[in-house]
Amino acid sequence: MYAKSIPYSLEVVNLLKNEQLSDDHKTLNPSASVPVLVCHKSAENPFRIGQSVAALEYLEEKHPEHPLLPPLSDPEGRATVRTLVNIVSADIQPVTNLRIMRRVRELGGNAEDWNCQLMTAGLKAYEQVAKDTAGKCSFGDDLTLADACLLPAVWNAQRFGVDLSAFPTINRIVENLKDHPAVVKAHWQNQPDTPDNLKG
Repeated sequence: MYAKSIPYSLEVVNLLKNEQLSDDHKTLNPSASVPVLVCHKSAENPFRIGQSVAALEYLEEKHPEHPLLPPLSDPEGRATVRTLVNIVSADIQPVTNLRIMRRVRELGGNAEDWNCQLMTAGLKAYEQVAKDTAGKCSFGDDLTLADACLLPAVWNAQRFGVDLSAFPTINRIVENLKDHPAVVKAHWQNQPDTPDNLKG
């Protein structure tokens, strides 16, 4: 949203309090997950998107200014960015989220070890692709949807103590983007629901 300068209002859903499981939230997103993008085309019938990648693609098509995909004339580049997006959205995030961590613990496993192993494997795959495509960002020198997915994955990996030293390309991208205005605004430490002791 920040990268495209799209105004929006934020409604916080507290996952630690299981607010995503409430009937009200399930009305917005039957998957009982976050985020949910609600577009008020009409008050009576708002348009809702309950999956992250679908929301990103929708915003890219609805707001083509400040593009976060290569141009249509570069289908290979667009496919590469989407590959990077899906490494995060299919191979890292869904298997390391809070719901899965809780289930791993219920089954007697170590959720932190689980997350570290899967995050490391996913970031290794991202590194392999990005090392051939990255400039300042994951694909060339312009911010793309891939970066929008990579940065939260790296922040989460840091939280779990994943050793990122094996990923020089990823580290370079993160360093290059750390002061980008959209990244600073989107950083988890700068969100209104971040506990005061964790704010950036």
